[in-house]
Amino acid sequence: MSKDNQYRITVEHLDDTQQCLQQLQFEFQDREDLFKLVENLKIGSELPDREAARLSVALRLLGPLMIQNRKHPIFVEFMPHFKTFMQNLKTTIKSALITNQNK
Repeated sequence: MSKDNQYRITVEHLDDTQQCLQQLQFEFQDREDLFKLVENLKIGSELPDREAARLSVALRLLGPLMIQNRKHPIFVEFMPHFKTFMQNLKTTIKSALITNQNK
C-alpha cells in the first residue's frame, strides 16, 4: 500500500503592490504525485503551463472530495459529468504522453 503525499495549499489575496491582504491555507493528502500530474497535464493538454497547473490542482482537490461525498446533494447531478470529463482527460493525456515518448 502506498503512502499518501502531504500537500499544503496557500492562497493569498494580493493588492496592487503584491502585499498580502488575506491568506487561506490548508493541507490535504493525496495518493497521487501532484507535481507529476501537473507536468503530465502540461505536456498532454496543450494548455499554457500556468493553466495546466491550475487545472491539475483544481481536479485533485475536487475529484477526491466529490468521490468521498458522491451522495451529497451538491455533487449528485455533477458526478456523472465529472466522471466523463476525467475519463476523456486521462485518455487525451495518456495518448499525448505516448506520442511525446515516441518522438
